[in-house]
Amino acid sequence: MVEKQILSQAIALGLSKEEYNQIESILGREPNFTEICIFSAMWSEHCSYKNSIKWLKTLPKEGPATLVAAGEENAGLIDIGDGLACCFKIESHNHPSAIEPFQGAATGVGGINRDIFSMGARPIAQLNSVRFGNLNNDRTKWLLKGVVKGIGSYGNSFGIPTVGGEIYFDECYQTNILVNAMSVGLVKVGESVSATAEGIGNPIYIYGSSTGKDGIHGASFASKDISEDSVNDLPSVQVGDPFWEKLLLEATLEIIQTKKVVGIQDMGAAGITCSTSEMSAKAGVGMEIDLDKVPLRQEGMKDWEILISESQERMLVVVKKGYEKEIESILNKWDITYAQIGQVTDSGKVEYYQNRELKASIPAASLVLGGGAPVYERSYKKPKYFKEIEDFNAANVSCPGNLELIEVGHFLLALPNIASKRWISKQYDSMVGTITQTTETKTDAAIVKIENSSKSLAMTVDCNSRYVYANPELGGAIAVAEAARNIVCSGGKPLAITNCLNFGNPYNEEVYFQFVHAIKGMTSACKALETPVTGGNVSFYNQSTVDDKAIYPTPTIGMIGLIEDPNHITSLSFQNEGDLIYLLGPLSEDINSSQYLAKFHQIENSPAPSFLLEKEVNLQNSLLQAITKNLIKSAHDISEGGLFCALAESCFEKQIGCQLTFETNCRLDGILFGEAQSRVIISVSKDKSTELEKLFDQNEVLYTKLGLTKGQEIRINHLNFGRVSYLKEIYLNSISKEIEKN
Repeated sequence: MVEKQILSQAIALGLSKEEYNQIESILGREPNFTEICIFSAMWSEHCSYKNSIKWLKTLPKEGPATLVAAGEENAGLIDIGDGLACCFKIESHNHPSAIEPFQGAATGVGGINRDIFSMGARPIAQLNSVRFGNLNNDRTKWLLKGVVKGIGSYGNSFGIPTVGGEIYFDECYQTNILVNAMSVGLVKVGESVSATAEGIGNPIYIYGSSTGKDGIHGASFASKDISEDSVNDLPSVQVGDPFWEKLLLEATLEIIQTKKVVGIQDMGAAGITCSTSEMSAKAGVGMEIDLDKVPLRQEGMKDWEILISESQERMLVVVKKGYEKEIESILNKWDITYAQIGQVTDSGKVEYYQNRELKASIPAASLVLGGGAPVYERSYKKPKYFKEIEDFNAANVSCPGNLELIEVGHFLLALPNIASKRWISKQYDSMVGTITQTTETKTDAAIVKIENSSKSLAMTVDCNSRYVYANPELGGAIAVAEAARNIVCSGGKPLAITNCLNFGNPYNEEVYFQFVHAIKGMTSACKALETPVTGGNVSFYNQSTVDDKAIYPTPTIGMIGLIEDPNHITSLSFQNEGDLIYLLGPLSEDINSSQYLAKFHQIENSPAPSFLLEKEVNLQNSLLQAITKNLIKSAHDISEGGLFCALAESCFEKQIGCQLTFETNCRLDGILFGEAQSRVIISVSKDKSTELEKLFDQNEVLYTKLGLTKGQEIRINHLNFGRVSYLKEIYLNSISKEIEKN
């Protein structure tokens, strides 16, 4: 009877019967309820990656600049020269944000920053990728306002600039919104710290916020589909305090500088359980923890509640024995709550006591990724909707007449996926710290100056999930390529990526097909572009039980690049009248998976746009050569909205129009609004055009001289799309007008 009760509790907490039997085998006995809670948290998809690790291991991890590769620490670390390393990572906070958008988004920002400074790096910039349903929907507006306020409130108060990001709106995100937060930090090479627990007898401290009941079972909550009952999981949504985190940041960096600590880890998913087990397993040691010593904000908390609470702004540190007073003096200086709660042991087990009673005793390695946590190889099959995609024929889509083409251009500039996100971005502080270089100068990637250096970091987050839905392998490669293209267009050399892999239920064979093939596409692109993966996050279960619909597969790519010389920083905006405008890449009529096809013609299923990886690599290398030779005035990636929208965006900042004249036998709507890949719009002064063309000819890069910057209007062949000021008004205000509608 007792065994059946424990088994039913295990299943209720997300464990399978087979996993329960595996737990019994590990322990050599029946687990108690506390141990079941621990295993359910640590073996959840969110913590163990049990359904994804097989494929994650196929991603390329090593590169010439790699210092810490994926899976080794809380975040990746790459060498950027001059004795400095860049620490960066992206993670999801999707499920909490779908239920309580303000706190869900805010604590996502807080958690990713702790991953950075727990390694000894000072965060210098934040980015985010957020996705919502139809903007006309009242719930979408509520979620958008809450998420934006949460990101802005936490990030602005914490004092780290939010420098870039992306926002998409699509029906597939109506129930399951995505909130992916990225943080970037700097640390001197050799001064980072590991999340480990070496040294038998070394004391273990918890410091930061007191532990409460918020966030209990948060990891398990993030490892199941959203349902009508998900609102009842509100206790699984954490509550953050950015001002407390600021103190935590300064105290942590000062503690690390003493070199009197063995290891530090922040408490994210699964709280104390996760930090103690992972740090122990990494060093092959154990821990003895006295839960009575943990500072609590609520009385009468049970042992399992303390262990799996995900209260925010908490850290676990292993101190070198004999230096306790030195560490405590720093925590006192910053007025941080702390307590010595245990010590490192040689048992190899995490042992938790309360009221002098042993509540749980588990081999640490059995709980963690790479140890005893289960690893599954799920079956997958080609999605049924591929048949409709394969049957699509662009020739059956009518090409609008001249006047309608102009209307289409205006329509696209007003689309939420293309229009300015000013309403959102102006709520974020991009200038705190005064190192952001792209608040006034518009570039395809965000650029942050490295203090006391001529170098800058370029950073971006990118993923067109519609492409991935249409062709997961090609779309996964495009996501990496577009991120790199944005770095290069801004004047940087791409170095490495982090990723946040957002998918539906992994037990759905069609969803798992999307996941596997997206990984394959990312792998090929990362190898070709020499951008290894330094870490990231998998977020499965972005699927509703109400209608069984999953989101579009969304492998969000966060990428870092390096700009060696400030003169190489390249704006996306046209700089002067009379400059020549070139298209790099094909003058393509491909309308597949474009916003034009999906939103104007209402055709959802079409192939991914044309893309050849070898052409992409050559284009990026050649463009970066041209930039470093100072041959280019501006460079802008062609993405959503195609050539026309890229041209318009290049005109807006300095109110410079353009006049294009070119011959073609292709359909004009495809040339104007299609989204074929590996294409960039550049502007060049006339005296540099010969040298530029010679470089591209030598490198066999396809290019077309389209026209020149001129006047106050956008004219393309016989079409006059109107004054730049009028088009800019459409672009700038369409989202705010929609949000402010009653």
